[in-house]
Amino acid sequence: MNFALDTRYPAAPALSAALPAPLERLRLPAELSGTQGTNRAPARGAQIAASDDLAAIAAWLARYADSPATLQAYRREVERLVLWATLQRGKPLSSLTHEDLLAYEHFLSDPQPAARWVLAGNKKLARGHPDWRPFAGPLSPSSIRQAMVILNACFAWFTEAGYLGGNPLSLARRRRGPTQARITRYLSHALWDAVKDAIEAMPTDTDRERLHAARCRWLCTVLYLGGLRAAEVAGTTMGAFFCRRDAQGVERWWLEVTGKGNKPRLVPATDELIAELARYRRAHGLPPTPLTGEERPLVLPVIGREKALSRGALHLVIKEVFGMAAGRLRARGPEWEAQADVLASASAHWLRHTAGSHMSDRQVDLRHVRDNFGHASIATTSIYLHTEDDARHQATQERHRIGWTK
Repeated sequence: MNFALDTRYPAAPALSAALPAPLERLRLPAELSGTQGTNRAPARGAQIAASDDLAAIAAWLARYADSPATLQAYRREVERLVLWATLQRGKPLSSLTHEDLLAYEHFLSDPQPAARWVLAGNKKLARGHPDWRPFAGPLSPSSIRQAMVILNACFAWFTEAGYLGGNPLSLARRRRGPTQARITRYLSHALWDAVKDAIEAMPTDTDRERLHAARCRWLCTVLYLGGLRAAEVAGTTMGAFFCRRDAQGVERWWLEVTGKGNKPRLVPATDELIAELARYRRAHGLPPTPLTGEERPLVLPVIGREKALSRGALHLVIKEVFGMAAGRLRARGPEWEAQADVLASASAHWLRHTAGSHMSDRQVDLRHVRDNFGHASIATTSIYLHTEDDARHQATQERHRIGWTK
């Protein structure tokens, strides 16, 4: 039996030719605002003051104000759904049914008409630009699954808050994910060497070139040796490095970062990482060791005042490095084209996966990798487990190295 979903539902007449607008600029007519949504719960049981869908969305998103990356991801998904529901389906969010959400899931794999939904070209536009669109193209199956997970959490919260009568996604078929899916977005040891070679070959004739090369080297170093996320680098200061002695009196350096969900963790700052930190600071005329509580950002701008680079800016620096390394590979001959393509498609987060993969290759205990990366929450009593921390530091120090050649 064939089962097809028809996503070509007419929108409300007034919006049939309208273009999508970002959530903060969206103005909905009364019939699409959700004040009379068919899935609205009785007002007497509501635990939030929202009278329409946009107000309810604002209340939900406000819970993530202290986590910019999460806020951005959640806003993107609920924004896309609201725009599709009102412009393409002709319904307010609070009237969507289970069947509507099935159609939306299908829509994500090919947002049509593309002129309305998909950004033209590869350049990302500001949210206030008239050519802004909510999609860069069709979503991959994994991105669709993630979008529906986020929306399910949104609808569940609306229901719990007494804004909606029920969660239309609660009826969705639960798909069992792949068991122990292997990470594929990482660099082999050979490709990682190509990246390091490209950085070491960067020009340093002018002060700007010298500082830019130093920044590329330091950023790649801290992402790889620390296994950090770009957002963690952007939100960490140099004062987060500190030194303490172990039971044998050996001084060990650590870096304290705040990860997802505002969870702090300690990352071993190996001798290599501390040496690279000193090298980077000297390039800027700074003392090799940061002061306790120093507010200077972990990655410095090449020019201008010492303001932390955003997560997006850090991504652009890494993309430039990968593009440069890919170009050097292509110059070797056509047999390197496939590997150059891998590098050209890589992003900053690949370095975190690369670090984890390389640590595992070198037989670093997976428990240490887990704690270095913050994959499990740190129990309250872990602050007393200095012996285990020191063993993790020693294992990381001995087996996880970057190996700059000069």
